[in-house]
Amino acid sequence: MATPQLDPDQLDPYRKAQDARRRVLEMSVFMKRQDGHDDGFPPGLRGPAASGPAVDLFLALLQDRLPVWLKILDDLMHLVGKGTVTDNLLPIARAGIDYYAEVQSAALPAFTSPSVTVRFREAMKDTRLDPVSEVVPLAAYLEAEQRRGRVAAGVDPSASARLLLAGCFRHAYYELFVGTGFVPSRDDSAEEIIRELRLEPHAA
Repeated sequence: MATPQLDPDQLDPYRKAQDARRRVLEMSVFMKRQDGHDDGFPPGLRGPAASGPAVDLFLALLQDRLPVWLKILDDLMHLVGKGTVTDNLLPIARAGIDYYAEVQSAALPAFTSPSVTVRFREAMKDTRLDPVSEVVPLAAYLEAEQRRGRVAAGVDPSASARLLLAGCFRHAYYELFVGTGFVPSRDDSAEEIIRELRLEPHAA
C-alpha cells in the first residue's frame, strides 16, 4: 500500500496535492485495520484499531487541509527573485500558524491513548507521509533565493525551514492551550518568526 516518497522535482503541485490526499486516505485505512498487533504494547495494553469519531474527524480534516498547506509551500517557488524574501515568507508563517492551530485542535481529542499514537506513527511510516513533506518545498525556496544572493550565504536552508515551521507550530500549540490572551497575535507572531530567522543578507 505504501507509495513512493514525495519528490518536488518529479511531481507538479497539483499532483503532489492529490498524492498527499491519497496518502492520508491510505493512512486512515491503515489505522482502521484490525490485524495490526506489532505496536510495541503487551497484549493487555493494546487497544482496538484506531477508529472512532475523533480519529475520523482528525483524518478527514488532515485529508482536506494538508494538500492545501503543501500547495501553499510549493507555490513559493513562483516568488523566487520577486519582492523580498521576508515579504514572501510572512504569509507562509501566518498560514502555517492557521494550519497547525486547526489540525491540532482536531488532534487533541483523537490521540487520547498510547495505542492510537503508536498506530498513527505506524501509518505514517507505512504511507511515507511525514513532516519532511513540509520541509522540502520551503527549503527548496530558501536554497533558490540563496543562489541569487537574496538569502545570506551562511544560512542553512533545511534548518531554517524546520525552524520556521517549528515557530508556527509552537504558536498554535500555546494558543490552543493557554488562549489568545497570553500569546502574541498570529500576525505579530508570524512577523517575529520571520524576522528572527535573519535570512536576508542585510539581517545576517
